[in-house]
Amino acid sequence: MTTRTPLPLPAFYDPKNAERPEYAPDQLRLLSEAAGWRRAHGLRPAAADRRKLHLLLIDEQKDFCFPTGALYVAGRSGRGALDDNRRVAEFVYRNLDVLTQVTATMDTHFAFQIFFPSFWVGKDGAPLAPYREITTDDLDRGDARPNPAVAAWLCGGDEAWLRAQVRFYCAELEKAGKYRLYLWPPHCILGSDGHALAGVVHEARMFHAYARDAQSEVEVKGGSPLTENYSVLRPEVLVRHDGRPLADRNDRFIDTLLAADAVIVAGQAASHCVKSSVEDLLGAIQARDPKLARKVYVLADCMSAVTVPDGNGGFLADFTPQAEEALRRFADAGMHVVRSTDPIEGWPGMQLPG
Repeated sequence: MTTRTPLPLPAFYDPKNAERPEYAPDQLRLLSEAAGWRRAHGLRPAAADRRKLHLLLIDEQKDFCFPTGALYVAGRSGRGALDDNRRVAEFVYRNLDVLTQVTATMDTHFAFQIFFPSFWVGKDGAPLAPYREITTDDLDRGDARPNPAVAAWLCGGDEAWLRAQVRFYCAELEKAGKYRLYLWPPHCILGSDGHALAGVVHEARMFHAYARDAQSEVEVKGGSPLTENYSVLRPEVLVRHDGRPLADRNDRFIDTLLAADAVIVAGQAASHCVKSSVEDLLGAIQARDPKLARKVYVLADCMSAVTVPDGNGGFLADFTPQAEEALRRFADAGMHVVRSTDPIEGWPGMQLPG
């Protein structure tokens, strides 16, 4: 086993900032602090790493990470993403010397998307409420239909085309068996405060970038109005009902991840965007070489499941079982489910840069 002492937490880091949605780091100060940190700890540029460790931070955005966000990922404890924010930041700081690359994905939406209430109306013509599924049966009964106003700018006013498309879409989801179409409250709207990364996570990734002379990479997902994009690697449905392309897989980023010697995954939510992203990565691995699954490490203590409280101590929806089942499948496939607080050099099969 490699002998290594984790780096200390930098003096500017305050764990309380993990719970402050208004927190934003002083990025110029980070640049200065990173120069001193690099000298004090003998850090090399990331490009010099002989083994490449790629940290993938999925959707660490304010709308998911704080109770004031539009879609706070609370988990069953109620503190879910708040505690995850702190653990993610501390993992980055303690392992700054061995993390080669950090990529943040950003869920990025607009006012009208197929999974937002604004896209739909009921029999009375009013927008539908969030936190409900839409099925092909709902469409066939007329309980839900696409907002006719959307057709004007989305498909040249052809409402019949839009109705056919959304029914095809729901049928494709039901056939795949992963999810049914679920309506979420508006979240991660481009330009909104909720779209931004949680400040404490943004601070850690920028400090890594400056200290290791590594670019702060971002992968944007979720802008197509006609499909969900839980996964950063592909949308839920790739084709339209008329056979034309609807959206593309992110093959370039799949190649980037699999080029690394190890891929470490954290983020929100364990039951949705993390789950789908890792599932799609696993699918790509199994198509190439199933043994590549061994290079993937999932930080189970740096992600939480979506829960929707009912106000009476229970939940209207609780996706914890789906998250737990996904972790079991990932482990069965050869991926490693680990904890951020365990020394990285002790993780199974982990070889650090020399």
